[in-house]
Amino acid sequence: MRPASQERKPSAPVSSYAAGQTSDLLRRLAYQANRTSLLKNADAVHDLRVSIRRLAQCLQVFAQFFPRACGKRIRLKLDKVMDLASEARNRDIALEILRGAGSPAGSPLMLTLVEERRQAERALVAALKRWKRKNSQRKWRSKLGI
Repeated sequence: MRPASQERKPSAPVSSYAAGQTSDLLRRLAYQANRTSLLKNADAVHDLRVSIRRLAQCLQVFAQFFPRACGKRIRLKLDKVMDLASEARNRDIALEILRGAGSPAGSPLMLTLVEERRQAERALVAALKRWKRKNSQRKWRSKLGI
């Protein structure tokens, strides 16, 4: 055991760390949302899902450092976008598996999945554009106090 004079002191309080991490993850989410609404490809949707999941986990872990129920409301909104992204991502994975199995591009199943992917993409992009138009990132920062 170290004497009290030699104990390591944290460089910043946990609340500052929580605010910094949340700010970084929120910035990353905004970047991925914009990227996904432009590219609309499988990689962009995957990266968006990862950024949503990381921010949601951060808000949950550091909930004590944010205004009561604010993080929960944001997580609920993130869940809605995650559901839309999941619809597109599930089709991307199914299409990838079918291509790997040698399924012909014009098969009825492939055509159905491609059309479902387009519909899921449209719904996701519309939600991302609404999120951006409402300036949600800035509002969330304000509500979280970061």
